[in-house]
Amino acid sequence: MQETVQENAFGLAHLWSQGDVVSHSVAVLIVVMSVASWYLILAKAWDWWRMRKAARAVSAFWAAPTVSDGIDKLREAGADSPYAQLATQANCCNRDCEGMSGRLSSRFDPAEQMERALRQQLSTTQASMENGLTFLATTGATAPFVGLFGTVWGIYHALVAIGMSGQAALEKIAGPVGEALIMTAAGLAVALPAVFAYNTFTRVNRVILADLDAFAHDLHAFFTVGKPLVANSAQIHPMRARAATEGA
Repeated sequence: MQETVQENAFGLAHLWSQGDVVSHSVAVLIVVMSVASWYLILAKAWDWWRMRKAARAVSAFWAAPTVSDGIDKLREAGADSPYAQLATQANCCNRDCEGMSGRLSSRFDPAEQMERALRQQLSTTQASMENGLTFLATTGATAPFVGLFGTVWGIYHALVAIGMSGQAALEKIAGPVGEALIMTAAGLAVALPAVFAYNTFTRVNRVILADLDAFAHDLHAFFTVGKPLVANSAQIHPMRARAATEGA
């Protein structure tokens, strides 16, 4: 019975009760970093799933009879879908280019105005997708050292307490030192998921941004080349129209 009580005297509760302000601050900091990291990991995973769902709606956009119907198809996959935002931006720019006289942007060619609008939308989307990745990278790089600092501080206070008690037996040292090593393990437990998540989301973002860039290029080609080509092919390809006239 006495051995059981002695074993229970060591552990997280004993470490917390014997700690000071510094060790408590380190422990709280590790917990905060862990909670924030897992919140970002789950939030980014949810955003990635929504992105994949929105990407599958691109084929429905091109199969739609009109641009408005296609945008509605994209919005069905998510009201804030970046694909829907790109299509909406391109459509609005295509309709409002004629009413932009008097603005600095009106000095651009209509095709360049649309390219500029799509580029700005892509930059906004990229900034939103990369939000939180800096914290994950920082957590992955610093959490082990935070835990190591807690371990060093805990060992120092354990050795001071043992020295003051005058009992330097191995069983008196192993318990406090083992408790202090928990901080290092906690730091590694926080850092590893953050590093894995950062690397994963960095690659996922790179793939999604490449797909969004391709979709923006297709939208630019559709609104600046595709529609005029259908409306007035002789205006876009005069040599081809002249050859067709001479052949007739």
